[in-house]
Amino acid sequence: MPMQQDIILNVENLKMYFPIYRGVFKRQVGDVKAVDDVSLYVRHGETLGLVGESGCGKTTSGRAIIRLYKPTAGKVVFKGKPVNTLHGDELRHLHQKMQMIFQDPYASLNPRQSVFRIISEPLAVHQLVPRNKRKERVAELMQLVGLNPSLMTRYPHEFSGGQRQRIGIARALALNPELIICDEPISALDVSIQAQVVNLLEELQKKLKLTYIFIAHDLSMVRHISDRVAIMYLGKIVEMGEREEVFNNPYHPYTQALLSAVPIPDPEIEENRKRILLKGDLPSPANPPKGCNFNTRCPIAEDICFQEDPPYLEITPGHFCACHFVKPENPHSANIMNRQKEKENSVQAGKPVN
Repeated sequence: MPMQQDIILNVENLKMYFPIYRGVFKRQVGDVKAVDDVSLYVRHGETLGLVGESGCGKTTSGRAIIRLYKPTAGKVVFKGKPVNTLHGDELRHLHQKMQMIFQDPYASLNPRQSVFRIISEPLAVHQLVPRNKRKERVAELMQLVGLNPSLMTRYPHEFSGGQRQRIGIARALALNPELIICDEPISALDVSIQAQVVNLLEELQKKLKLTYIFIAHDLSMVRHISDRVAIMYLGKIVEMGEREEVFNNPYHPYTQALLSAVPIPDPEIEENRKRILLKGDLPSPANPPKGCNFNTRCPIAEDICFQEDPPYLEITPGHFCACHFVKPENPHSANIMNRQKEKENSVQAGKPVN
């Protein structure tokens, strides 16, 4: 891990379980394990991309980190302060430094409030700007995100999706935060608008020295904007490392399958490369499989995968992975193509498969 003074956010063994109740007396019969033992860190000024398919717990992780949900277990430390133990004024002060941009700009803005009220509401709640200067601050924030300040008297329904997301970004910037959790901020927008919003986020990061956790399932966009990448599957992080290291040298079978699905613009390479097709559907987080969470869909799963949960290890400096077959002395031993060829050769030779 980097030096402690370089880390703005450290998450250890974060869990977020939602109870399942049944019957007339609402007896708890289980839990939905939306986030199950997540550990990660974020350095000052960087963008950590959090990637995974729908339902894997990305959004829940972000909301638990910022304390919109109270975590079931685990530790979240922001600038040396334990987030999960804060209450009242301390928690409100924390939210000045940690903000969130929500996925759906059509649902995250109050349709009954004008743009001025939406953006100025954090200023009023935290009493950071006097009432007579809030209009000036809102105009400044709107200019910062590329909106005309003369539109502050209008309502959300009078704006396009891209403009609404810019309003949400302005609201998140109102309190001068240091860390912003971007919860799929472009997934609800047209493709033509997505690049504009991402470019805006990058400009704001450089100008205001922001730190991002960028939640997404678009691997191409994550590769463009992120400094490091964490791959999430069924409530757990299975791989994390520097962006180019993860994209060029994926260790975990799930990461390899995800990257094989990303189209390549070169038609010759695209035609000759082999896709890794995963069978089955994502298991229910209310009843995750025993052992490795990925064992029901993994092409190279063996007996140990159905019995023991793999340890989350640092395989090479800064590159973490949770797979029984990935060891520091042999990082690429879980390569799907190689292991499938080994199995085929062993079967043809009449030898037992390990």
